[in-house]
Amino acid sequence: MYLELFKLHELPFRLSPDPQFLYLSKQHARAKAYMESTIWFTDGFVIITGEIGAGKTTLIETFLRELQADVVVAQINQTQLSPTAFLQTVLVQFGFTPFDMKKPEVLATLNQFLTEQHLAGRKVLLIIDEAQNLSYRVLEEIRMLSGIETTKEKVLRIILAGQPELNDKLNSKDLIQLVQRVRLRFHLSALTAAETAAYIDHRLEVAGSQGRRIFADNAYPIIYKYSGGVPRLVNTLCDTSMMSAFGRDSDSVAAEDVEAAITELQWTEFASRTNRMQVPPIEVAQPSPPEVGPPVGRILLATGGKTLLERELRPGRLVIGRTPDNDLQIDSKFISRHHCQIVTQPHSCVIEDLNSTNGIYVKSKRVRRHNLNDGDVVLVGQHEVMYIDERAPSRGRQSADTGDPSNPREVKEEDDE
Repeated sequence: MYLELFKLHELPFRLSPDPQFLYLSKQHARAKAYMESTIWFTDGFVIITGEIGAGKTTLIETFLRELQADVVVAQINQTQLSPTAFLQTVLVQFGFTPFDMKKPEVLATLNQFLTEQHLAGRKVLLIIDEAQNLSYRVLEEIRMLSGIETTKEKVLRIILAGQPELNDKLNSKDLIQLVQRVRLRFHLSALTAAETAAYIDHRLEVAGSQGRRIFADNAYPIIYKYSGGVPRLVNTLCDTSMMSAFGRDSDSVAAEDVEAAITELQWTEFASRTNRMQVPPIEVAQPSPPEVGPPVGRILLATGGKTLLERELRPGRLVIGRTPDNDLQIDSKFISRHHCQIVTQPHSCVIEDLNSTNGIYVKSKRVRRHNLNDGDVVLVGQHEVMYIDERAPSRGRQSADTGDPSNPREVKEEDDE
């Protein structure tokens, strides 16, 4: 092969879903964060859709690799199953041999297993890939499984991943109850032209290019035009182009090599083949939709006695953390990737820790969950979050006692990715 010529230690454009090669575009980072939310929230039910080759399976494999030891996973990829066969397959993933069981026994075993795992402090996650092939009857079984709960919370987290046909199926009137259980839905679109170029360079770097530009600058636009930014198609075209360059003993891929590969593959421009995954050539910021109703409250973020920003709170969730995929990013080494969340409802507002390293503190006391009252100050890493309740009858208030700023508690630098 061409590895020696290009001075690479492994093939950069294999089609297998290798997490090592995952390129986190803005779209992929968001989809991955949604998957991770199933672990944060007790009622996690997330649906990720995308075209063939969009990177769904690679995202799943990366997500699974990063899970903590207290998460028990059942992963199903074969989805053309009857309801009973599906439930048996789930049990097999959990280590049972249920093939002689009838459906009532299968369901009883599943219920018992999920309850036992919950009591043992473990989280149970069901991931179904190629979910567009699930029948309506199997999707109804999934809805029933999602409802298994203790007196306080759900005991099964669920991720469905599939092609866009899954959305068509879920939007039918027969599955209204299932869709009502879903926390988040996200569609994974194609890469932009700039992301396609970055994706190619990323995979070459992982394969050992050490910063060398292997593809000529004028090759990238051609690759994007014929692949449409679909990762699997990019891989196929880049690999074939490198074979073309190898055939003429060149250690760089020119535009002519890409064109030769296109001829060999008998491809036409992507836009003429499909428009289902296209992204606009120029990304234009769209105006935010108008907010509905007055804010329930607002928060002030401060550090070192200086207010950094103010954010209004309306019903919904606001996730705070170190990485850009959060609703509120705090770029600090003392903040976890996903540190905490504020859940706002019409008549209440709650802040919850998301298993962060340094936790959240109210009046020098570490809390897991706290009902916010007007004037409360919550210590998040080395930042303070002050809550102001817009429904309070009076705006006059005293600052909440946050204790000595030099709190002797240990604050550790974050190292969770």
